[in-house]
Amino acid sequence: MNSILRILRFTSELKKQYIWIGVITVFIALLSLVQPLLTKFVIDEITQILADGEVNIKLIVIFAILFFLSDILQTFLTNISGYIGDVTSVKVQKIMSERYYAQLLRLPQGYFDSELSGKIINRMNRGITQISNYMQILTNNFLQFIFGTVFTLVIVFYFSWQVGLMLFVIYPVFIYMTSRSSGKWQEYQTVINNEQDIASGRFAESINQVKVVKSFLQEKNELSLFGTHVSKAVDTTYPQSRFWHKRDVVRRLVLNVIFFAIFGYIFVATAQGTYTIGTMVLLIQYAVQIRVPIFSISFIVDQTQRAIANSKDYFSVMDLQPSVQNIAGAKELQTTEGAVRFEHVDFSYDDKKVLHDITFGLEPHTKVALVGESGEGKTTVTNLLMRLYDIQTGTITIDEQDISRVTQSSLRESIAVVFQEAMLFSGTISENISYGKPNASKKDIKAAAKAANAHEFIAKLDDDYDSKIGERGLKLSGGQKQRIAIARAILKDAPILILDEATSSLDSKSERAVQEALEHLMKDRTTLIIAHRLSTIQSADKIVTIKNGRIDEVGTPKELAKSGGIYDQLLHLQNMSEDENKKRLMKYEISQ
Repeated sequence: MNSILRILRFTSELKKQYIWIGVITVFIALLSLVQPLLTKFVIDEITQILADGEVNIKLIVIFAILFFLSDILQTFLTNISGYIGDVTSVKVQKIMSERYYAQLLRLPQGYFDSELSGKIINRMNRGITQISNYMQILTNNFLQFIFGTVFTLVIVFYFSWQVGLMLFVIYPVFIYMTSRSSGKWQEYQTVINNEQDIASGRFAESINQVKVVKSFLQEKNELSLFGTHVSKAVDTTYPQSRFWHKRDVVRRLVLNVIFFAIFGYIFVATAQGTYTIGTMVLLIQYAVQIRVPIFSISFIVDQTQRAIANSKDYFSVMDLQPSVQNIAGAKELQTTEGAVRFEHVDFSYDDKKVLHDITFGLEPHTKVALVGESGEGKTTVTNLLMRLYDIQTGTITIDEQDISRVTQSSLRESIAVVFQEAMLFSGTISENISYGKPNASKKDIKAAAKAANAHEFIAKLDDDYDSKIGERGLKLSGGQKQRIAIARAILKDAPILILDEATSSLDSKSERAVQEALEHLMKDRTTLIIAHRLSTIQSADKIVTIKNGRIDEVGTPKELAKSGGIYDQLLHLQNMSEDENKKRLMKYEISQ
């Protein structure tokens, strides 16, 4: 019940619709009581006519008209309520989808490091779809069931407290028996949901990397792995369904016995003259009217359990508190020069220490190259500067302002990023270039593209800047994607640049075009580079080498050229044989 109340509270902005549905449902429930009452009066009147021989046709016609009018009103009100319920269900889906997405965007990078995207999407779809469907059932059926039952019991108690009491007993008995089976059912559902999440996660991964799947001939294995988890979900459904329906048989048999007692009592009491024929028919009709929803309540309980089980994952995400948050009274970052400073920074991933006592700085409008073997924490340093994670100890400052004390939005607004792999979105080239500046003019977009050496190839496309590039930019070459990403950073025009240099995997022509674009981008900006080319390291103003998660050396290329450290070793590799050279350079993710 708490989960259902939470769903209602979560969508409290729809209370106007809920009230309207409630009001209409009350009228529908009242109208459902009219016809049994009219039937009673008609039967009693006809019985009296047959006994007295006097026919009151006018009264009989009035009863028939009232029957007709109640039918018409129920037709209109039921459909109006159904319409409002359907619209409310869709609005619930919209509200919950948007809030789930907003919450995901608030969560830090660490959450996504440990979750499969397919799982995240499946949880959203399953939870929101089940909840919105349940709200539709709740508003269209459940409220009418509740009000109709209450009103019916009141009238039955008025005509026969004995029958009213027997009908009332059904509810606590049924609810008690149902609650006894709810826990076990949800245990099965948890297993089903988990297997479906794993299957969906692997499905999304395979589709996103279908080129790898095909090139390694892993179609059968991927399908088999997917099928294994889907089969486990299906196999768990069998005992879950058997368990539920076995219990449902017991519940229904108990109800059958109770209704046998009710109908038997009504028939005997009428035969003994306790009730008139009209009253007997009225009690039978109301008993049947209660019997139909009480037998279908298994469906409502089943849907309620599904809504509760499937909303758990949804609300578990909504309950997460982002580990990276703005402090109370956080100020806007005021970037004047773009000076960056790391002071005694420590950082751990899941209690595993990655960075130890990191201290170095970037002077305004200079290029600093981070160099180190793969896995030494170079990318982590850049992530900490963007505050995608929070450091454990130490400080990171921009123009002497602690980044933990400024708003995340103002911090990231001051930083542009070009990733090693160009991360583009489906849509047009224009939309991707203006991603960080959505209101940019076409003139500014074109200027950024020209500065990134991208305008020439864009102009050759059928729809130039309005050309669709496909998911992740699949319709573009590697060099073209990188130049679009660089144009995006140029248009953002942030004073600080993080550059995960990505030219080593490109052909020579694309590499030259991208490198020229990068030089233009770095001009007059404070740039932190994860270096992948010796030429980039040599042209940097300062080199910072990382070894075992610690700063090994800091200095200019000239100062470190004969220090015996990492940079000195990289320079000596140029004089070694090609095979040995490549093998050693690969450790540092460096190409010549």
